[in-house]
Amino acid sequence: MSDTAIGLACILGVIILIQTGMHIAISLMVLSFIGIVLVRDVNVAGALLARSAYESMAVDSLAVIPLFVLMGLLVAGAGIGRDTFDLASRMMKGVRGGLGIATVGANAVFAACTGTSIASASVFTRIAVPQMLRYGYSPRFAVGVVAGSSVLGMLIPPSLLFIIYGIVAQVSIGHLFIAGVIPGIILALAYSIMIYLRARYDEKTVYATSYEDARQKEIAITEAMTGLIFGRLFPVFFIVFVVLGGIYAGYFTPNQAGAVGAAAAFIVGLYRRLFTVKGLADIALETGRVTAAIMFLLMAAQLYSQMLTTTGLAQDLAEWLKSSNFSYGVLITGYLLLLVAMGCILDSLSIILIVVPFALEIIPKTDLIWFGVLTVVAVEMGLLTPPFGVACFVTHSNLQDKSISVRDVFSGSMPFTLTMGFVLILLTLFPFLSTALLP
Repeated sequence: MSDTAIGLACILGVIILIQTGMHIAISLMVLSFIGIVLVRDVNVAGALLARSAYESMAVDSLAVIPLFVLMGLLVAGAGIGRDTFDLASRMMKGVRGGLGIATVGANAVFAACTGTSIASASVFTRIAVPQMLRYGYSPRFAVGVVAGSSVLGMLIPPSLLFIIYGIVAQVSIGHLFIAGVIPGIILALAYSIMIYLRARYDEKTVYATSYEDARQKEIAITEAMTGLIFGRLFPVFFIVFVVLGGIYAGYFTPNQAGAVGAAAAFIVGLYRRLFTVKGLADIALETGRVTAAIMFLLMAAQLYSQMLTTTGLAQDLAEWLKSSNFSYGVLITGYLLLLVAMGCILDSLSIILIVVPFALEIIPKTDLIWFGVLTVVAVEMGLLTPPFGVACFVTHSNLQDKSISVRDVFSGSMPFTLTMGFVLILLTLFPFLSTALLP
Protein backbone atom coordinates (compact mmCIF):
# COMPACT_ATOMS: atom_id res chain seq x y z
CA MET A 1 0.00 0.00 0.00
CA SER A 2 1.36 3.45 -0.92
CA ASP A 3 1.89 6.20 1.64
CA THR A 4 -0.97 8.21 0.11
CA ALA A 5 -3.34 5.24 0.36
CA ILE A 6 -2.37 4.79 4.02
CA GLY A 7 -3.18 8.43 4.71
CA LEU A 8 -6.55 8.15 2.97
CA ALA A 9 -7.35 4.93 4.85
CA CYS A 10 -6.55 6.66 8.14
CA ILE A 11 -8.98 9.50 7.40
CA LEU A 12 -11.76 7.09 6.44
CA GLY A 13 -10.98 5.10 9.57
CA VAL A 14 -11.31 8.25 11.73
CA ILE A 15 -14.75 8.99 10.29
CA ILE A 16 -15.90 5.40 10.83
CA LEU A 17 -14.65 5.32 14.43
CA ILE A 18 -16.37 8.61 15.23
CA GLN A 19 -19.62 7.22 13.84
CA THR A 20 -19.31 4.20 16.15
CA GLY A 21 -19.25 6.56 19.12
CA MET A 22 -15.53 6.76 19.82
CA HIS A 23 -14.33 10.18 21.01
CA ILE A 24 -12.93 12.24 18.15
CA ALA A 25 -9.62 12.89 19.92
CA ILE A 26 -9.04 9.17 20.50
CA SER A 27 -10.00 8.41 16.90
CA LEU A 28 -7.63 11.03 15.49
CA MET A 29 -4.78 10.02 17.75
CA VAL A 30 -5.01 6.26 17.27
CA LEU A 31 -5.39 6.31 13.48
CA SER A 32 -2.75 9.03 13.03
CA PHE A 33 -0.30 7.08 15.19
CA ILE A 34 -0.95 3.89 13.21
CA GLY A 35 -0.55 5.73 9.91
CA ILE A 36 2.84 7.18 10.91
CA VAL A 37 3.99 3.75 12.14
CA LEU A 38 3.08 2.18 8.79
CA VAL A 39 4.85 4.91 6.80
CA ARG A 40 7.91 5.30 9.06
CA ASP A 41 8.29 3.32 12.29
CA VAL A 42 7.08 3.26 15.88
CA ASN A 43 9.98 5.39 17.16
CA VAL A 44 9.12 8.24 14.78
CA ALA A 45 5.44 7.93 15.66
CA GLY A 46 6.24 8.07 19.38
CA ALA A 47 8.47 11.13 18.94
CA LEU A 48 5.79 12.95 16.92
CA LEU A 49 3.16 12.06 19.53
CA ALA A 50 5.32 13.54 22.31
CA ARG A 51 6.04 16.60 20.19
CA SER A 52 2.36 17.09 19.41
CA ALA A 53 1.43 16.86 23.09
CA TYR A 54 3.91 19.61 23.93
CA GLU A 55 3.37 21.91 20.94
CA SER A 56 -0.42 21.81 21.24
CA MET A 57 -0.25 23.02 24.85
CA ALA A 58 2.71 25.40 24.96
CA VAL A 59 0.94 28.27 23.19
CA ASP A 60 -0.03 31.46 25.01
CA SER A 61 -3.05 32.03 22.78
CA LEU A 62 -4.70 28.88 24.15
CA ALA A 63 -5.44 30.75 27.39
CA VAL A 64 -8.39 32.27 25.53
CA ILE A 65 -10.24 28.93 25.63
CA PRO A 66 -10.86 28.56 29.40
CA LEU A 67 -11.50 32.30 29.75
CA PHE A 68 -14.29 32.42 27.18
CA VAL A 69 -15.71 29.09 28.36
CA LEU A 70 -15.83 30.52 31.89
CA MET A 71 -17.43 33.74 30.63
CA GLY A 72 -20.14 31.80 28.77
CA LEU A 73 -21.00 29.68 31.80
CA LEU A 74 -21.14 32.74 34.07
CA VAL A 75 -23.38 34.58 31.58
CA ALA A 76 -25.77 31.63 31.44
CA GLY A 77 -25.79 31.44 35.24
CA ALA A 78 -26.53 35.16 35.53
CA GLY A 79 -29.87 34.76 33.74
CA ILE A 80 -28.96 36.99 30.80
CA GLY A 81 -30.63 34.72 28.24
CA ARG A 82 -34.06 35.19 29.84
CA ASP A 83 -33.58 38.96 30.12
CA THR A 84 -32.74 39.39 26.45
CA PHE A 85 -35.73 37.32 25.40
CA ASP A 86 -38.10 39.25 27.70
CA LEU A 87 -37.04 42.58 26.24
CA ALA A 88 -36.98 41.39 22.62
CA SER A 89 -40.48 39.87 22.95
CA ARG A 90 -41.86 43.18 24.17
CA MET A 91 -40.17 45.11 21.40
CA MET A 92 -41.69 42.76 18.81
CA LYS A 93 -45.19 42.78 20.33
CA GLY A 94 -47.77 43.12 17.57
CA VAL A 95 -45.34 42.24 14.76
CA ARG A 96 -46.15 39.20 12.64
CA GLY A 97 -43.93 36.39 13.86
CA GLY A 98 -42.83 38.71 16.67
CA LEU A 99 -41.84 36.08 19.22
CA GLY A 100 -39.88 34.19 16.56
CA ILE A 101 -38.00 37.37 15.62
CA ALA A 102 -37.51 38.08 19.33
CA THR A 103 -35.94 34.64 19.76
CA VAL A 104 -33.50 35.35 16.91
CA GLY A 105 -32.60 38.75 18.39
CA ALA A 106 -32.16 37.36 21.89
CA ASN A 107 -30.04 34.51 20.55
CA ALA A 108 -27.82 37.02 18.73
CA VAL A 109 -27.24 39.03 21.91
CA PHE A 110 -26.74 35.89 23.98
CA ALA A 111 -24.26 34.58 21.40
CA ALA A 112 -22.18 37.72 21.87
CA CYS A 113 -21.71 36.69 25.50
CA THR A 114 -21.28 32.91 25.28
CA GLY A 115 -19.78 31.76 21.96
CA THR A 116 -21.43 28.36 21.71
CA SER A 117 -24.50 27.18 19.80
CA ILE A 118 -25.20 24.30 22.15
CA ALA A 119 -25.64 26.66 25.12
CA SER A 120 -27.99 28.84 23.06
CA ALA A 121 -30.11 25.87 21.99
CA SER A 122 -30.33 24.58 25.56
CA VAL A 123 -31.20 27.93 27.16
CA PHE A 124 -33.76 29.16 24.63
CA THR A 125 -35.55 25.82 24.36
CA ARG A 126 -36.56 26.29 27.98
CA ILE A 127 -37.22 30.04 27.71
CA ALA A 128 -38.68 30.72 24.26
CA VAL A 129 -40.50 27.53 23.24
CA PRO A 130 -43.02 27.55 26.15
CA GLN A 131 -43.76 31.24 25.52
CA MET A 132 -44.33 30.75 21.79
CA LEU A 133 -46.61 27.78 22.42
CA ARG A 134 -48.48 29.81 25.03
CA TYR A 135 -49.10 32.66 22.61
CA GLY A 136 -50.43 30.54 19.76
CA TYR A 137 -47.40 29.60 17.65
CA SER A 138 -47.18 26.14 16.13
CA PRO A 139 -44.90 23.66 17.93
CA ARG A 140 -42.90 22.90 14.78
CA PHE A 141 -42.21 26.61 14.19
CA ALA A 142 -41.31 27.22 17.85
CA VAL A 143 -38.66 24.50 18.05
CA GLY A 144 -37.41 25.30 14.55
CA VAL A 145 -36.76 28.93 15.50
CA VAL A 146 -34.78 27.94 18.58
CA ALA A 147 -32.68 25.31 16.79
CA GLY A 148 -32.17 27.48 13.70
CA SER A 149 -31.17 30.65 15.53
CA SER A 150 -28.86 28.80 17.94
CA VAL A 151 -26.20 28.63 15.21
CA LEU A 152 -25.61 32.35 15.78
CA GLY A 153 -23.69 31.26 18.87
CA MET A 154 -20.79 30.02 16.76
CA LEU A 155 -20.74 32.93 14.31
CA ILE A 156 -21.24 36.05 16.40
CA PRO A 157 -18.05 36.54 18.44
CA PRO A 158 -16.72 35.38 20.78
CA SER A 159 -16.98 32.01 19.05
CA LEU A 160 -15.38 28.76 20.13
CA LEU A 161 -15.16 27.60 16.51
CA PHE A 162 -13.31 30.78 15.54
CA ILE A 163 -10.84 30.08 18.34
CA ILE A 164 -10.25 26.51 17.13
CA TYR A 165 -9.99 27.61 13.49
CA GLY A 166 -7.58 30.40 14.45
CA ILE A 167 -5.33 27.93 16.24
CA VAL A 168 -5.42 25.39 13.40
CA ALA A 169 -4.92 28.00 10.64
CA GLN A 170 -2.52 30.10 12.76
CA VAL A 171 -4.34 33.39 12.20
CA SER A 172 -5.38 36.15 14.60
CA ILE A 173 -8.30 35.12 16.80
CA GLY A 174 -9.07 38.78 17.44
CA HIS A 175 -9.37 39.45 13.71
CA LEU A 176 -11.65 36.41 13.33
CA PHE A 177 -13.90 37.76 16.08
CA ILE A 178 -14.17 41.13 14.36
CA ALA A 179 -14.78 39.48 10.97
CA GLY A 180 -17.74 37.54 12.38
CA VAL A 181 -19.69 40.64 13.45
CA ILE A 182 -21.19 41.69 10.09
CA PRO A 183 -21.91 38.10 8.88
CA GLY A 184 -23.60 37.40 12.23
CA ILE A 185 -25.79 40.49 11.91
CA ILE A 186 -26.63 39.61 8.29
CA LEU A 187 -27.65 36.08 9.28
CA ALA A 188 -29.80 37.35 12.16
CA LEU A 189 -31.50 39.87 9.84
CA ALA A 190 -32.03 37.21 7.16
CA TYR A 191 -33.67 34.93 9.73
CA SER A 192 -35.92 37.77 10.94
CA ILE A 193 -37.01 38.71 7.42
CA MET A 194 -37.70 35.07 6.59
CA ILE A 195 -39.85 34.68 9.73
CA TYR A 196 -41.83 37.85 8.97
CA LEU A 197 -42.49 36.80 5.37
CA ARG A 198 -43.62 33.35 6.47
CA ALA A 199 -45.93 34.85 9.10
CA ARG A 200 -47.40 37.23 6.53
CA TYR A 201 -47.74 35.03 3.46
CA ASP A 202 -47.74 31.48 4.84
CA GLU A 203 -49.51 31.97 8.16
CA LYS A 204 -50.35 28.33 8.78
CA THR A 205 -46.65 27.37 9.06
CA VAL A 206 -46.13 29.85 11.90
CA TYR A 207 -49.32 29.89 13.98
CA ALA A 208 -51.23 27.02 15.50
CA THR A 209 -54.53 28.72 14.68
CA SER A 210 -54.25 32.21 13.17
CA TYR A 211 -52.28 35.44 13.46
CA GLU A 212 -55.24 37.30 14.96
CA ASP A 213 -55.61 34.72 17.70
CA ALA A 214 -51.90 34.91 18.55
CA ARG A 215 -51.96 38.72 18.38
CA GLN A 216 -54.70 38.95 20.98
CA LYS A 217 -52.67 36.78 23.34
CA GLU A 218 -49.50 38.79 22.78
CA ILE A 219 -51.24 42.06 23.63
CA ALA A 220 -51.49 40.73 27.18
CA ILE A 221 -47.76 41.40 27.60
CA THR A 222 -47.76 44.71 29.48
CA GLU A 223 -44.56 44.92 31.52
CA ALA A 224 -42.92 48.40 31.39
CA MET A 225 -40.12 48.81 28.85
CA THR A 226 -37.95 51.40 30.63
CA GLY A 227 -37.17 49.25 33.62
CA LEU A 228 -36.31 46.29 31.40
CA ILE A 229 -33.94 48.32 29.22
CA PHE A 230 -31.94 49.89 31.99
CA GLY A 231 -32.40 47.37 34.77
CA ARG A 232 -31.95 44.10 32.89
CA LEU A 233 -30.26 44.66 29.57
CA PHE A 234 -27.59 47.14 30.57
CA PRO A 235 -25.31 44.31 31.88
CA VAL A 236 -25.68 42.48 28.55
CA PHE A 237 -24.56 45.43 26.45
CA PHE A 238 -21.85 46.20 28.97
CA ILE A 239 -20.33 42.73 28.58
CA VAL A 240 -20.57 42.85 24.77
CA PHE A 241 -19.05 46.35 24.71
CA VAL A 242 -16.18 45.33 26.98
CA VAL A 243 -15.29 42.20 25.00
CA LEU A 244 -15.78 43.24 21.38
CA GLY A 245 -15.13 46.95 21.88
CA GLY A 246 -11.92 46.23 23.74
CA ILE A 247 -10.66 43.88 21.01
CA TYR A 248 -11.68 46.18 18.14
CA ALA A 249 -10.17 49.28 19.75
CA GLY A 250 -6.96 47.44 20.48
CA TYR A 251 -7.19 47.80 24.26
CA PHE A 252 -7.39 44.05 24.87
CA THR A 253 -5.96 40.95 23.34
CA PRO A 254 -8.50 38.10 23.01
CA ASN A 255 -7.03 36.57 26.19
CA GLN A 256 -7.48 39.80 28.14
CA ALA A 257 -10.97 40.34 26.71
CA GLY A 258 -11.99 36.87 27.86
CA ALA A 259 -10.73 37.58 31.37
CA VAL A 260 -12.47 40.97 31.54
CA GLY A 261 -15.70 39.51 30.13
CA ALA A 262 -15.66 36.69 32.69
CA ALA A 263 -15.08 39.21 35.49
CA ALA A 264 -17.98 41.38 34.21
CA ALA A 265 -20.33 38.38 34.05
CA PHE A 266 -19.25 37.38 37.57
CA ILE A 267 -20.03 40.87 38.89
CA VAL A 268 -23.48 40.84 37.21
CA GLY A 269 -24.30 37.47 38.79
CA LEU A 270 -23.18 38.65 42.23
CA TYR A 271 -25.22 41.84 41.92
CA ARG A 272 -28.32 39.83 41.10
CA ARG A 273 -27.54 37.33 43.86
CA LEU A 274 -27.86 34.42 41.46
CA PHE A 275 -24.60 32.69 42.33
CA THR A 276 -24.13 30.28 45.19
CA VAL A 277 -20.90 28.71 46.40
CA LYS A 278 -21.99 25.36 44.97
CA GLY A 279 -23.05 27.00 41.70
CA LEU A 280 -19.69 28.71 41.28
CA ALA A 281 -17.88 25.47 42.11
CA ASP A 282 -19.91 23.67 39.44
CA ILE A 283 -19.07 26.41 36.90
CA ALA A 284 -15.36 26.11 37.73
CA LEU A 285 -15.45 22.32 37.33
CA GLU A 286 -17.36 22.54 34.04
CA THR A 287 -14.86 25.08 32.74
CA GLY A 288 -12.06 22.65 33.56
CA ARG A 289 -13.84 19.74 31.88
CA VAL A 290 -14.58 21.65 28.68
CA THR A 291 -11.07 23.11 28.51
CA ALA A 292 -9.41 19.74 29.08
CA ALA A 293 -11.54 18.16 26.35
CA ILE A 294 -10.64 20.91 23.87
CA MET A 295 -6.93 20.74 24.68
CA PHE A 296 -6.99 16.98 24.16
CA LEU A 297 -8.66 17.57 20.80
CA LEU A 298 -5.96 20.04 19.77
CA MET A 299 -3.24 17.60 20.79
CA ALA A 300 -4.84 14.92 18.61
CA ALA A 301 -5.26 17.41 15.74
CA GLN A 302 -1.56 18.24 15.89
CA LEU A 303 -0.65 14.56 15.48
CA TYR A 304 -3.22 14.30 12.67
CA SER A 305 -1.50 17.16 10.84
CA GLN A 306 1.82 15.36 11.26
CA MET A 307 0.27 12.24 9.75
CA LEU A 308 -0.95 14.20 6.70
CA THR A 309 2.54 15.56 6.18
CA THR A 310 4.26 12.22 6.73
CA THR A 311 2.04 10.28 4.32
CA GLY A 312 2.18 13.06 1.71
CA LEU A 313 -1.58 12.80 1.18
CA ALA A 314 -2.21 16.55 1.28
CA GLN A 315 0.70 17.27 -1.08
CA ASP A 316 -0.41 14.60 -3.56
CA LEU A 317 -3.97 15.91 -3.53
CA ALA A 318 -2.71 19.47 -4.04
CA GLU A 319 -0.66 18.35 -7.03
CA TRP A 320 -3.64 16.51 -8.50
CA LEU A 321 -5.86 19.55 -8.15
CA LYS A 322 -3.20 21.75 -9.72
CA SER A 323 -2.88 19.42 -12.70
CA SER A 324 -6.68 19.29 -13.07
CA ASN A 325 -6.75 23.07 -13.64
CA PHE A 326 -9.82 23.65 -11.47
CA SER A 327 -10.67 27.32 -11.09
CA TYR A 328 -10.48 29.02 -7.71
CA GLY A 329 -14.27 29.35 -7.62
CA VAL A 330 -14.73 25.62 -8.23
CA LEU A 331 -12.30 24.78 -5.41
CA ILE A 332 -14.06 27.06 -2.92
CA THR A 333 -17.47 25.74 -3.96
CA GLY A 334 -16.33 22.14 -3.63
CA TYR A 335 -14.79 22.86 -0.22
CA LEU A 336 -18.00 24.43 1.12
CA LEU A 337 -20.18 21.64 -0.25
CA LEU A 338 -17.87 19.11 1.42
CA LEU A 339 -18.23 20.90 4.77
CA VAL A 340 -22.02 20.95 4.51
CA ALA A 341 -22.12 17.27 3.52
CA MET A 342 -19.82 16.24 6.38
CA GLY A 343 -22.09 18.16 8.75
CA CYS A 344 -24.67 15.44 8.16
CA ILE A 345 -22.47 12.84 9.87
CA LEU A 346 -19.91 14.71 12.04
CA ASP A 347 -19.93 17.46 14.67
CA SER A 348 -18.48 20.93 14.05
CA LEU A 349 -15.16 20.47 15.85
CA SER A 350 -14.50 17.17 14.10
CA ILE A 351 -15.05 18.73 10.68
CA ILE A 352 -12.71 21.65 11.33
CA LEU A 353 -9.97 19.45 12.76
CA ILE A 354 -10.20 16.94 9.89
CA VAL A 355 -10.85 19.15 6.86
CA VAL A 356 -9.17 22.54 7.50
CA PRO A 357 -5.57 21.20 7.60
CA PHE A 358 -6.28 19.63 4.18
CA ALA A 359 -7.83 22.78 2.77
CA LEU A 360 -4.93 24.97 3.82
CA GLU A 361 -2.63 22.73 1.79
CA ILE A 362 -4.66 22.28 -1.39
CA ILE A 363 -6.47 25.61 -1.89
CA PRO A 364 -4.34 28.42 -3.36
CA LYS A 365 -3.34 31.30 -1.10
CA THR A 366 -6.43 33.15 0.05
CA ASP A 367 -7.58 35.53 2.77
CA LEU A 368 -7.61 33.16 5.75
CA ILE A 369 -9.92 35.44 7.76
CA TRP A 370 -12.60 35.41 5.06
CA PHE A 371 -11.95 31.71 4.54
CA GLY A 372 -12.49 31.15 8.27
CA VAL A 373 -15.87 32.91 8.22
CA LEU A 374 -17.02 30.76 5.28
CA THR A 375 -15.76 27.65 7.06
CA VAL A 376 -17.66 28.38 10.27
CA VAL A 377 -20.92 29.22 8.46
CA ALA A 378 -20.74 26.05 6.32
CA VAL A 379 -19.83 23.88 9.30
CA GLU A 380 -22.65 25.37 11.39
CA MET A 381 -25.19 24.33 8.77
CA GLY A 382 -24.36 20.80 9.85
CA LEU A 383 -25.85 21.53 13.28
CA LEU A 384 -29.27 21.64 11.59
CA THR A 385 -29.01 18.86 8.98
CA PRO A 386 -30.06 15.24 9.60
CA PRO A 387 -29.10 12.69 10.68
CA PHE A 388 -26.51 14.23 13.05
CA GLY A 389 -27.98 17.75 13.63
CA VAL A 390 -26.60 18.39 17.13
CA ALA A 391 -28.57 21.62 17.66
CA CYS A 392 -31.80 19.84 16.78
CA PHE A 393 -31.13 16.98 19.19
CA VAL A 394 -30.13 19.39 21.99
CA THR A 395 -33.33 21.35 21.42
CA HIS A 396 -35.42 18.17 21.55
CA SER A 397 -33.69 16.86 24.68
CA ASN A 398 -34.44 20.10 26.56
CA LEU A 399 -38.12 20.27 25.59
CA GLN A 400 -40.70 20.23 28.35
CA ASP A 401 -43.33 19.10 25.85
CA LYS A 402 -42.44 15.53 24.84
CA SER A 403 -45.23 15.42 22.25
CA ILE A 404 -42.88 17.31 19.91
CA SER A 405 -40.72 14.83 17.99
CA VAL A 406 -37.17 15.09 16.68
CA ARG A 407 -38.66 15.09 13.20
CA ASP A 408 -40.64 18.22 14.11
CA VAL A 409 -37.42 19.94 15.16
CA PHE A 410 -35.63 19.05 11.91
CA SER A 411 -38.64 20.08 9.82
CA GLY A 412 -39.03 23.34 11.68
CA SER A 413 -35.36 24.23 11.27
CA MET A 414 -35.24 23.49 7.52
CA PRO A 415 -36.19 27.07 6.45
CA PHE A 416 -33.33 28.33 8.63
CA THR A 417 -30.91 25.92 6.99
CA LEU A 418 -31.93 27.19 3.56
CA THR A 419 -31.64 30.82 4.70
CA MET A 420 -28.19 30.05 6.06
CA GLY A 421 -27.22 28.61 2.69
CA PHE A 422 -28.32 31.86 1.01
CA VAL A 423 -26.18 33.89 3.44
CA LEU A 424 -23.22 31.59 2.80
CA ILE A 425 -23.50 32.28 -0.94
CA LEU A 426 -23.69 36.01 -0.20
CA LEU A 427 -20.56 35.92 1.96
CA THR A 428 -18.73 33.88 -0.67
CA LEU A 429 -19.54 36.30 -3.49
CA PHE A 430 -18.81 39.44 -1.43
CA PRO A 431 -15.72 38.87 0.77
CA PHE A 432 -15.73 42.49 1.99
CA LEU A 433 -18.76 41.64 4.17
CA SER A 434 -16.37 39.62 6.32
CA THR A 435 -13.36 41.94 6.22
CA ALA A 436 -14.90 45.44 6.26
CA LEU A 437 -14.32 45.98 10.01
CA LEU A 438 -10.77 44.68 10.10
CA PRO A 439 -8.12 47.23 11.06
